[in-house]
Amino acid sequence: MKRILKLIGAGLALCPLIGLSVACSEDEDCSMTARPMMQCYLYTVHTDSGLAEKCTLNVLTVTARGTDSVIVNRQQNVQDLSLPLCYTADSTELVLHYEDDLTDTLIVRQQNTPYFVSMDCGYQMKQVITDISYTRHHLDSIHLSNPEAGIYGTENLKLFY
Repeated sequence: MKRILKLIGAGLALCPLIGLSVACSEDEDCSMTARPMMQCYLYTVHTDSGLAEKCTLNVLTVTARGTDSVIVNRQQNVQDLSLPLCYTADSTELVLHYEDDLTDTLIVRQQNTPYFVSMDCGYQMKQVITDISYTRHHLDSIHLSNPEAGIYGTENLKLFY
């Protein structure tokens, strides 16, 4: 009887380990459901040649307009930005704060389309940029390169200074 109890006790001790290994091997990879971001690169146009080349801002802070959310906090030597788009509204308003206390406001209108990924990963949001408006204190112009926000770092906006 003691042997049977020892065998049952040993078997019960292994059950959680066996359960974990089975559960881990069946988990779905949800890494493809990362939040899509709007990727922006900074450019300047040389007046003499008319050619555009990448540029750098010394210091930049980005906030969500009308909130206390800081998206980028005093980032230095900025050449590109990954910015989120709002899931709960059809537009995203961002404020770009420069080191000389001037700001530019960027209003991005987007179409949010939820789609089902799987039971394990849930829903994801497809976001397509439909329109852009902005102020021109430091920012000169914006070119929409690719309207669909993604997870791979594909350039969406060219910000010209």
